[in-house]
Amino acid sequence: MNPYKNPDWNLNPTISAYLRSFFCILDEMVCRMTQAELSDSISYNFIVQMIPHHRAAIEMSQNILKYTADMRLRGIASQIISEQTQSIQNMLQIVCCCKNCQNSSQDICTYQARVNQILPVMFSGMRNACSTNCINANFIREMIPHHEGAVQMSENALNYPICQELRPILQAIIVSQKRGIAQMQQLLQCMNCNA
Repeated sequence: MNPYKNPDWNLNPTISAYLRSFFCILDEMVCRMTQAELSDSISYNFIVQMIPHHRAAIEMSQNILKYTADMRLRGIASQIISEQTQSIQNMLQIVCCCKNCQNSSQDICTYQARVNQILPVMFSGMRNACSTNCINANFIREMIPHHEGAVQMSENALNYPICQELRPILQAIIVSQKRGIAQMQQLLQCMNCNA
C-alpha cells in the first residue's frame, strides 16, 4: 500500500524517505511501461517495455544503497545495477534491427495479452509489499516481484518468433533474475527484523 494513502503508518523518517523515493520510481516505471508505443514487432515491444523496467531496478537499487549498511544487500543492489545497465545497453544496440522483425497480428495479440496479465500482478506485488522499519527487508520484498515480472516477460517473448540477437539477452535476463530472486529470498530468511 502506498504510504501517501495511509496516514496511520508509524515508520521512522529514514524509512519514509526511502519509500517516497521508491514509490516515485515505481510510478514512473508503471507509466513508461504501460504507455510505451508498441509496434507489430514482439522483439521491439519487449525492448521498449523492458528498458523502463530495468531503469527502475537500477534507480531502486541506487535508492537502497543510500540507506543500507548490510554488505550482502549492497552486493545484490550493486549486481542489479551492473547487470541491468549492461542489459539496457545490449537492447539499445539491437532495437532498430528488432523493430524490423515483424510478427503476425495473432502472435502480437497473444503475446501482449500475456504481458497484460504479467504487468498488473508485478505492479501490485511491488506497490503492496509489506513495509516495516526494516529497510533491507522492504527492498527485498519490493524487488522480488520486480524480478519475477522480468522472468515471466522474457519467457513469454521466447515463445514467439523474435530477433535472433534478442534471444541471448532474454536468456541472460532469466538466468540473472532467477539467481537474484534466490539470493534475496535467502537473505530475507536470514534477517532478524520481523521480515
